[in-house]
Amino acid sequence: MTKIKHCQIYFAHLYSPWERDTNDNCNGLLRQFFPKDKSMKDKSAAYVQQATDAINRKHRRILQYQTAEELFKQYISNLTIQEKNIIKLKLPSG
Repeated sequence: MTKIKHCQIYFAHLYSPWERDTNDNCNGLLRQFFPKDKSMKDKSAAYVQQATDAINRKHRRILQYQTAEELFKQYISNLTIQEKNIIKLKLPSG
């Protein structure tokens, strides 16, 4: 990911929960669909996709009330052809 232009990676410091607000919020969103201490064995691929779509289409204050899906599509549309080809090579097929 560090080879993709304008892609920043952020690591929160250990024992610094104030640096992880967004991460904790995302974990809360996941827990709506996948409760803690519950097995995921009975979850179908369709259910996981439905949960993923719901999370990615949720408007978020941190994103100025845009969705992650909207921003991702916007980001991808601004990539060069060469950058898009690099991403295609790195994505798992299937």
